[in-house]
Formats: sequence, structure tokens, C-alpha cells
Amino acid sequence: MIDAKDREIIEALQGGLPLVPAPYAAVAETLGLDEDALLFRLAELKSRGVIRRIAAAPNHYKLGMTANGMTVWDVEDSQIAELGTRIGALPFVTHCYERPRALPDWPYNLFAMVHGSDRDEVEEKRAEITAILGETCRAKDILYSTRILKKTGLRLKTKG
Repeated sequence: MIDAKDREIIEALQGGLPLVPAPYAAVAETLGLDEDALLFRLAELKSRGVIRRIAAAPNHYKLGMTANGMTVWDVEDSQIAELGTRIGALPFVTHCYERPRALPDWPYNLFAMVHGSDRDEVEEKRAEITAILGETCRAKDILYSTRILKKTGLRLKTKG
């Protein structure tokens, strides 16, 4: 459950942080809080699972990363946590997560998004992941993006 001030904080941040040298201080000021109080409340919201994270959502196309591929892997279930942590820590993987298989058509349980300036670069990065996974990888594929989708974070309904 969130209180009125938590709701104000989430509403103030759902459009993104302001592009200023001290963004949390600027947001805090608009909410009548000091920066430490805002950061404390955000930490509390995170610890309670109300929010998962605050992160940048860049437009990879505008950054020159026009080849974007969701790599998908069928790896041993007993090793997915360790392997997912290793793959997710790679500097070229923007998100990595486990998903249930949809057998018999979809055997993949580990997903990792890879970006590059062209498909050759993405394939090189995919080869690095393949080497890390080694014999634990039973199958793999890559799904290339054909368009960018609108990215948004948490959105609360407006009051009224």
C-alpha cells in the first residue's frame, strides 16, 4: 500500500528524471521534500517491492545501435541463476531474464537483449555468450528487432 506522498513521488518520477545536475534534489523540491527524504522514501518503496528500480531507458536507435537482437537460450534449469547472472553482467547485455519454456515449440528459458551498430556486431556478441554458456546450452536463436516500441515505466491512474 502506498500513501499520498508515495503516490506524488511516483507520479513525479513516472515521466523520467529531469535533465539537471541534481535531478533528485529538483524532484524533491517540487514535492516539498529534501533530497535525503526523497531518496529514503524511494528506498522504502523499493524494499517493499512497490518499485523495482529506477533506470535509464535509452533509445538505442538514436545512439547508433540499430541492430538489436533478443538472444534466446535453452540452458540447464539447475544452472540458469548462475548463468543468467554472468550473462546479465556483460557490458553489451541490457537486460537478461529467465522465462518459462513453452514446449514443444519454444524450448528457450534464458533471454538476453544485445545491441550493436550492425548485425555482425550483434552476432559477435552472441558468440561471446555462446562461449560462456558452453555445453549447458542445448539450443539458441536470436530475434532481431524490426521497430522500436514505446518504452514506459510505472504509470498510475490520475485521481478522479
